[in-house]
Amino acid sequence: MLTAVVGLNWGDEGKGRMVDNLAEDADYVVRYHGGGNAGHTIHTDQGKFKLHSLPSSVMRPGTTSVLGPGMTVDVEGLLSELGELEAHLSPGRLLVSDQASVCFPFHRDLDGLEEERLAHGRYGSTRKGISPAYGDRVMKKTLLVRELFDKEALPDRLASVVGWANERIEKIYGGAPLVPADVEQWVAGVRDQLEPYVVDTTGLLGKALDGGARVLAEGQLGALRDLYFGIYPFTTSSNCLAGHAPVGMGVPWARVDRTVGVTKAFSSCVGSGPFVTEFAEERADALRRKWGEYGSTTNRPRRLGAFDAVATRYGVRMQGADEVAMTNLDQLTGTGELQVCTGYERDGTVVTEFSTSPAVLSRMKPVYRTFEGWDEDISRIRRYDELPPAARAYVEGIQDLLGAPVSYVSVGSHRDALITVTTRTHEGN
Repeated sequence: MLTAVVGLNWGDEGKGRMVDNLAEDADYVVRYHGGGNAGHTIHTDQGKFKLHSLPSSVMRPGTTSVLGPGMTVDVEGLLSELGELEAHLSPGRLLVSDQASVCFPFHRDLDGLEEERLAHGRYGSTRKGISPAYGDRVMKKTLLVRELFDKEALPDRLASVVGWANERIEKIYGGAPLVPADVEQWVAGVRDQLEPYVVDTTGLLGKALDGGARVLAEGQLGALRDLYFGIYPFTTSSNCLAGHAPVGMGVPWARVDRTVGVTKAFSSCVGSGPFVTEFAEERADALRRKWGEYGSTTNRPRRLGAFDAVATRYGVRMQGADEVAMTNLDQLTGTGELQVCTGYERDGTVVTEFSTSPAVLSRMKPVYRTFEGWDEDISRIRRYDELPPAARAYVEGIQDLLGAPVSYVSVGSHRDALITVTTRTHEGN
């Protein structure tokens, strides 16, 4: 069985905690796109762990975690993460696809140089090299992981890759060129460390799925950041949708059996682009400090806003979400009345369909429905019917607006602070 866990918004929805929870019953968890720009936080009894390249299942000893061929692997960052988490990982439980592409250190440099060149028009990149690395994959100007180990063909392939990088570094950005010998030395320094993890994931996962294995596909970012169906150009450089999961995992013939879409109980966003329900900065800053809403990868302050049902319903649709996991409900405790955006208004006309055009979104004003807030501490609650009536009304109101059942509600960052919503709540939806 193949289950996809994906974001319904701009990213930062809490997918890591959902993957960690669902991985308890999974045989394999596979990252199918993105790279070291993920910021998935896992909170266990051993502490909080921020993951960037590693799948969010690595703290589950019975689960094998896989970096799929759809990823661009920041080898240096991956090895650093492994070193930091060595005491908590199970040996032999991490695999890297031999068909994934390599994200070199110079890709990170190119990413930063382009953001600086864009100045005020920048996209809000994490500067982890994602865009240049994926661009080079498309241009056939990077290496696949397996090529790092072909010592006969490597020099010529690496010369082509470095030459293409230098064309941009020198001619576009006016920087000092890469020295080929330095890049060759970098490859030699990481190759042996990476080799024990490298496998043919297509063959491995194909056999596993044929044998009835339980496989989770872990999405990164969310539907609104998808390269094709997000708010372009304020997107990532890979495909965030569940429909892409089998391709990015290396099993393109497979079918996703279940899709869990993840959203926060409010809206948050890291990076540039239109954000219709965004709070005024004074309010956002106060809530940000109270909630600790800073990017896990960049530590940049997250932009905050009211729950946007228009955008999230679009996310449900594009992800084909069968059910929804709502995270961070506990953070709304004691914040007073809660507004949920039910439509966008422009020139006196209200629309309820989402547009991915930045120009259109920038002219929209939110239309709100107000819900009663609650003051009770809900962080220790583990049964849905024990939540305050106002909290349940908020969840169920959003559920109605999204047209998909809310199956999980998180009330804290710890992996156990999760409520599984009974099917009775879904009756009539």
